[in-house]
Amino acid sequence: MPTVVLLGTLDTKGAEYGFVADLLRADGVEVVLVDAGVFGTTATTADIGPDEVAAAAGASRDALAAAGDRGAAVAAMARGAAAVVIRLHAEGRLDAIAALGGSGGATLATQAMRALPVGVPKLVVTTVASGDTRPYVGARDITMMPSIVDIAGVNRVSARILANAAGAIAGMARAVTPALTQDRPLVGASMFGVTTPAVDAARARLDELGYEVLVFHQTGIGGESMEALVGDGFMSGMLDLTTTELADEIVGGVLAAHPRRLEIAGAAGIPQVVSLGALDMVNFGPMATVPEKFKDRKLYVHNANITLMRTTPEECERIGHHLARKLGAAVGPTALFIPLRGVSAIATEGQPFYDPAADAALFATVRANIGPNVELIELDTHINDPIFATAAADKLHDMKGKA
Repeated sequence: MPTVVLLGTLDTKGAEYGFVADLLRADGVEVVLVDAGVFGTTATTADIGPDEVAAAAGASRDALAAAGDRGAAVAAMARGAAAVVIRLHAEGRLDAIAALGGSGGATLATQAMRALPVGVPKLVVTTVASGDTRPYVGARDITMMPSIVDIAGVNRVSARILANAAGAIAGMARAVTPALTQDRPLVGASMFGVTTPAVDAARARLDELGYEVLVFHQTGIGGESMEALVGDGFMSGMLDLTTTELADEIVGGVLAAHPRRLEIAGAAGIPQVVSLGALDMVNFGPMATVPEKFKDRKLYVHNANITLMRTTPEECERIGHHLARKLGAAVGPTALFIPLRGVSAIATEGQPFYDPAADAALFATVRANIGPNVELIELDTHINDPIFATAAADKLHDMKGKA
């Protein structure tokens, strides 16, 4: 029988948590109810109470309540809740985890959820699910469900939403992962729509060579997720062909890189092949959302929700310095591939972002600033040429053989 941990502040959401717990038990699921509330009492009985959660953070619930600082209390209880759920998972008492709440409850619960491994089902029903969820989800596989109405009582609308959530987390807790080959080394690959042919060709080549390739869409969170798995020890190598998030970070786009992008693999010492994929562009939302200061720039409507802006030579110099500095800190085998005829599908001759001066600025800056620890490989092709993709894949295989 699977076990679902329900984590939340029962002092304010006790009735709602009790409602979901009853639904889960009726569905044949065991429930461990963890109360991270501080400031009140509840008639709903928790399996792990707030005093235990606070103690797990090295704090006292009474002291937190007496201080009257809600922000500090939430931060402390979040740390304690993370410690509690890690322990429950290690003990085999957590097959899935769910939570309910507003911004405070979601902040507390998702901090604890992010401490759990990828693959453990995680679900939050919250009022903030339709906004910017990156601060809550981070680089973990957290599912967020809009609550529609506030988590404030069980009514004809909230009952349906909470019942859906109970059914969802019960199903996830019961899900059986298909048996897949586990003996092939894992390689992470970075991709964007405009570098898809390159990554597809490289992935096919690495598959032939005996690797399993995990592909990550470079949307800001994609790069963060990829490097989080490196930090967790999943990856044995990186095919980081698409470093476009750095352009958004430097210029101010909406898909900006995580601060440690292009650093974690280097610090881990695993072999990495890196390229300049899609550094010709900065991402914004619909055309109307492009900042006024960029209205006169070269813009390209990728689709109804994404507008691309061509990077200038000056911006490319800044990006090149940033990339070279990060790669210079790598302690493992590292190679940087430069595609001399274009860094994306729309940056080749005849395409909207073809700009030899901007590319030349990027390439020259990288050449001048790359560290001696990085092997520089220049090919007279565009990034999506199969020759380029195969060479990059073969180089990673060669590096791994020597690592």
